[in-house]
Amino acid sequence: MFVGRENELSFLNDVLTRKRPGPAQLILVYGRRRVGKTSLLRKWTAQAKIPFTFFSAEKEPAALQRRKLYAAVLGVEVAQSPIFSRWVDTWESIAKVIGDQRHILVFDEFPYATESDPALLSSLQNAWDQSLKSSNIILVLCGSQIHTMEMLMSHQSPLFGRMTGQWHLLPLPYSSLKQFFPGRSAEERVATYAMVGGVPAYIEWLDPDQSLVENIRQVVLSPGSMFVAEPMFLLYDEMRDPHVYLAIIEAIGEGAHTLHDIAERSLIDSAHLSAYLARLQELALVERRLPALVPKMRTHVSRMGRYHLQDAYFRFYFRFLAPYRNSIPFDPNPVLAQIQDGLRAFVGQTAFEELSREWTARQSRGGGPLFETETVGSHWSSKVQVDLVAINWHTKDILLGECKWTESRIDRQIVRDLIDNKTPATLKELPDEGKGWKVHHIFFARNGFTPAASAQIQAQAAQAIDLITLDNDFENLTSPG
Repeated sequence: MFVGRENELSFLNDVLTRKRPGPAQLILVYGRRRVGKTSLLRKWTAQAKIPFTFFSAEKEPAALQRRKLYAAVLGVEVAQSPIFSRWVDTWESIAKVIGDQRHILVFDEFPYATESDPALLSSLQNAWDQSLKSSNIILVLCGSQIHTMEMLMSHQSPLFGRMTGQWHLLPLPYSSLKQFFPGRSAEERVATYAMVGGVPAYIEWLDPDQSLVENIRQVVLSPGSMFVAEPMFLLYDEMRDPHVYLAIIEAIGEGAHTLHDIAERSLIDSAHLSAYLARLQELALVERRLPALVPKMRTHVSRMGRYHLQDAYFRFYFRFLAPYRNSIPFDPNPVLAQIQDGLRAFVGQTAFEELSREWTARQSRGGGPLFETETVGSHWSSKVQVDLVAINWHTKDILLGECKWTESRIDRQIVRDLIDNKTPATLKELPDEGKGWKVHHIFFARNGFTPAASAQIQAQAAQAIDLITLDNDFENLTSPG
């Protein structure tokens, strides 16, 4: 099922008609595995109405990769293709076959080919400079190993300065889940988003005709489930030393968030830990969060950073499945019980809070009802913790919010606690203890508000956003660029 990707298709379609730097285009498309790169490029080439070749490299000898690529360009069986001893000869032959005709060549899983023969990059650079850039080819290099793909644009890469376009394909937005699960309630879609995020492959592994609980029981926890195998597959595909990274991710998933705690839990020397965490951040598996009140100029030197799993499925997997991964095929019932007991809190702490912050960031843009924000996040210290904080340092506006994913409605006590207790404690941590700052309040609730809470919110000129409003707003707002 192909959903969304209007911005991505628009970008690729624009490539077809570009005149500069020339008719030839060298495009980079990359993103984490399962995010839908191949589906996007196949959709685009199918509707482009010009000849195209789609080649996907595999982990095999370079000579066989070269032979298969040339066979794909010729449109013949592999056995009918010549054998090339060098990539430079392969590219020269491809240039001759394509000639002056307009042709799309998609080279998928490009990192597999560079791993087999690093000379591929310099030979492609030479072929591009000598012949391809003056042709009508549209060459798309695609891959899932994000670090490797981004290195193609670095100063050290032979292809530096030759790319004419690049697109980092991200997971689908929350609003897309409505097309996959049209019969599900907003509560179930938010919970699904907490489990798998917007990764199309994971979403499609789930059964839209079954409830979320039944999907967990019969799909996620079924013997041989891809959901159980996926994290290990991703780590082994991306990492040279996956066991070290696995220990770090498991430590974070179990609740260790500071460098000290992660080092103690994973038994990895803290002197080397920062380098490993930086690699995990490059892969968008881990993120470093800072309290929202840390000024931008201090973000790189602040020691208040906390490390969290960024990928939605990794968060779910290492919270609920990893401790039982060896026993799941034999007895999934204890795992199911753990998920049912802990899922509500997990959804509230992850997806619901994140969607509330995303809603806030979007509503502050382009004349929305909120002031223009510079920072949207959460805040924590030894004195106070606030679910949502949005700041404009220039105008001295600050928005403080609570996000409650509870079955009961938000009551007046929660409203008063934010206004009477958390607000003054937060202001004390601003420069000059918050003097001259204008404070705004907002409340996000899964199941709405009691009459007393609504009256208090109205008296404070605060905003009250229930799940239905949040869900509808995401459907109506355009996705971020």
